[in-house]
Amino acid sequence: MHFMKTLAFLLVVALVTAACAPVAPAPMATAAPTLTEPPAEAPADEGPGTIVDIAVSAGNFETLVAAVSAAGLVETLQGEGPFTVFAPTDEAFAALPEGTLEALLADPEGQLTQILLYHVVPGKVMSSDLSDGMTAETVQGSPVTFSIADGVVKVNDATVIAADIEASNGVIHVIDKVILPPGEEEAEEAAAEAPGAIPEVAAAAGNFQTLLAAVTAAGLADALAGEGPFTVFAPTDEAFAALPEGTVESLLADPQGALTQILLYHVVPGKVMSSDLSDGMTAETLQGAPVTFSIADGVVKVNDATVIAADIEASNGVIHVIDAVILPPSE
Repeated sequence: MHFMKTLAFLLVVALVTAACAPVAPAPMATAAPTLTEPPAEAPADEGPGTIVDIAVSAGNFETLVAAVSAAGLVETLQGEGPFTVFAPTDEAFAALPEGTLEALLADPEGQLTQILLYHVVPGKVMSSDLSDGMTAETVQGSPVTFSIADGVVKVNDATVIAADIEASNGVIHVIDKVILPPGEEEAEEAAAEAPGAIPEVAAAAGNFQTLLAAVTAAGLADALAGEGPFTVFAPTDEAFAALPEGTVESLLADPQGALTQILLYHVVPGKVMSSDLSDGMTAETLQGAPVTFSIADGVVKVNDATVIAADIEASNGVIHVIDAVILPPSE
């Protein structure tokens, strides 16, 4: 009994002592950092740029942008609009016949401006606004025609390869071909169908390499590409190869001498077609001495060379192919 009273007394003392002991302070919460300046706001959406801005940033309209700049149309296409632009890619311009782009850039206020304006329709025309057979008048004045088949949209004969690229002042549709106003298109087709000048036609034929090398060495290429007209009796490569060994090399070594005289002896001023020839007829050459024609059993000869192909027309004359090199009387 005495033991139980002693144990109870000790427990009471321990509890009182614990209650009176100092309490350890609770850990303090870390204060949030004070911001000295407000957080940066996300940049506002400025929207797309103008048609010109978008074409420049795209990277595949360098030729179009250069053409628009040359024609003085940049400010127009940066204006209020709205405009719908059918934009040919650089590859579309590169597909034009050789020399076409250079010729257009040389006269930016003429054909180039008309062609560029033909790619612009006033107003904002989205692809959803188009229908098969629909036409729209361009800023150039002539209309373009749309066709839609199997999901493919075409403007005249150009295919839309990317549509509805919105700009602040309109919309761009990307096309794979340069489209031409009606008058320009006819002129382009006529130019493509027309033959080149005499040196171009000879070069395209492929069997007049020696003749062309001789003409170039003698400095006559520009003359034979001139207005003319000229009639050229053109020896083939085989005809030059049939000359005595060393003859061609000797002539090329002195192009302003005998070579020039021989070449001029193969050219008659004017355009003389095979139907204009008659047996025994003569014609004075640019060299000064005449050539004589003979016709027998349907075979036409110039001096002692046979005409093996006749009436190859060029833009500045005509070519008759002969099987031998003819020489002036003094040579």
